[in-house]
Amino acid sequence: MTQKRSSFTGKIGFVLAAAGSAVGLGNIWRFPYLAAQYGGGTFLITYLILAVTFGFALMCAEIAIGRKTGKSAIHAFSDLNKKYKFIGWLASIVPMIILPYYSVIGGWVSKYLFLSVSGNISTAAANDGQYFSDFIAKPFEPLGWFLLFMGLTAVIVLFEVEKGIEKVSKIMMPVLVVLTIGIAIYSMTMPGALGGVLYYIKPNFSNFSFMTVLAALGQLFYSMSLAMGIMITYGSYMKKEVSIESSVHQIEIFDTGIAFLAGLMVIPAVFSFSGGEALADKGPGLMFMVLPQVFNSLGGVMGNVLGTVFFMLVLFAALTSSISLMETVVSIFRDKFGWGRKVTCIGVFIGCLLLGIPSSLGHGPWASVEILGKNFLDFFDFISNSVIMPIVALLTCLFIGYVIKPKTLIDEIELGGRKFKNKPLFVWMIKYIAPVFIVLILATSVLEGFGVISI
Repeated sequence: MTQKRSSFTGKIGFVLAAAGSAVGLGNIWRFPYLAAQYGGGTFLITYLILAVTFGFALMCAEIAIGRKTGKSAIHAFSDLNKKYKFIGWLASIVPMIILPYYSVIGGWVSKYLFLSVSGNISTAAANDGQYFSDFIAKPFEPLGWFLLFMGLTAVIVLFEVEKGIEKVSKIMMPVLVVLTIGIAIYSMTMPGALGGVLYYIKPNFSNFSFMTVLAALGQLFYSMSLAMGIMITYGSYMKKEVSIESSVHQIEIFDTGIAFLAGLMVIPAVFSFSGGEALADKGPGLMFMVLPQVFNSLGGVMGNVLGTVFFMLVLFAALTSSISLMETVVSIFRDKFGWGRKVTCIGVFIGCLLLGIPSSLGHGPWASVEILGKNFLDFFDFISNSVIMPIVALLTCLFIGYVIKPKTLIDEIELGGRKFKNKPLFVWMIKYIAPVFIVLILATSVLEGFGVISI
C-alpha cells in the first residue's frame, strides 16, 4: 500500500523540528555536569570541535539516507541494499525503547512545573530535595503524570508533520531559546555566581585527557539524536530543494547553543547555592533535588517564578524530543504495515503506556526488581544509549563507507547543483575516524554502565 508521505513545508520547519529533537533533557542536566567535571572551557572547545566534525558527518549521512529513500529506518537501509535491512531493524528498536522511559521522566518534569506554578517550590526543596525520592516511589501519582505527558505528545504527533510537529516546533523552539537566555542571564547575576561562570568557560587544560574526548563524544552522540532513526525519518520528510549541509550546520548551532546556555543556567546557580559541590550529581538528582533548593533559596515569589520558567523550559525540551521519538515510531509502523496515522498513533500510545509502566513503578513498588543490577528505567537507558545506539552508528558508518560508498549520499546532498563544501571531511569521518571513536564510545559506555569506570 503506497501512502502519500508527509513533509516539512521548508527549511525553517525542518531545522526547528530537527533541532527540537536534538535539544532534550541531556542538554540540560548532563552537559553542565560533564563540562564542570572535564575542565569547563576545555570540554566546551572539545565538544564544539567534535560537533562540527563527528556530529556533522553522521547527521548529514542519516538525513541523506532518509531523503534519498523517502522511508523511515526500517526500510531505508533495505532500499539501499537488501542484505543490510537488519541495520534498519536495530535502529528502529532504539526509539521504541527510549520513548516510554523518556516520557516517564517527562511526567516528572510536568509534576515539578505544576509545583512551581502552584507556588510550592519550597515543598520540592524540603529536606534536601527528599520530596523527589518520595514522589517517584509512589505507585499511582507518577503514572498519572506519565500518562499526561505521553498524551500531550501523542496529540501533537496525531496532527501530522506540517500541522503538528512543524507548527509546535516553530512555537516551542524560539520560546525555549528565549527562556534559556533569560534564565542564564539571571543565573549569572546571582551572588557568588561569577565563580561558576569562570569555572565553566575558562579552559583548564590540566583536566584534559582522552576521557575528555570520549565524554564529549558520548554527550554529542546522544544530544544530536543520532543512531536512533530520528534523523532518517525527518530526512524522509525533507524536500529535495532544501540544503542538507546548511540545515545540519543550523541544527548544530541550535543544539550546541542550548547546551552551552544550559551550563550558564545551572553551573553559576549551583555555585551560588553550594559552591559547586552539588554538581557531582549528573542525573535526575541535579534537576529535581538540587535546583529546587536553589530556587527556594531565592525566597517566596521569586523562587516560584524562576522555578516555573525553568521547568517550563525543561518541559518544552522534553516535549520536542518525545515528539520526534514518537513520530519515528509511528513512521516505522506506518511504513511496515501501511496503517493510517490515527490508528498508528493510538496503537503506539497504548504500547508506550504499557512499556512505560515498569520504568515508572521501578522506583516504587517494583524497586526490588533489577536487570543487570539496574532498575527498569536505568536498564532501558543503558541498553538503548550505551549499547544499541553505538552499534547502529558503527554499522551505519561501515555500510556507507564500504557497501553503498559515500558517493551515494554525496550525490543526494549535492542535488540541484549544490556544492558539498565539507565533502572530504564527510568521507574521512564516515570511513576512517568515526568508526574508531564509536568503538571507543561503546567500550567506555558499557564499562561505565557496569561501574568499572566513571564518566
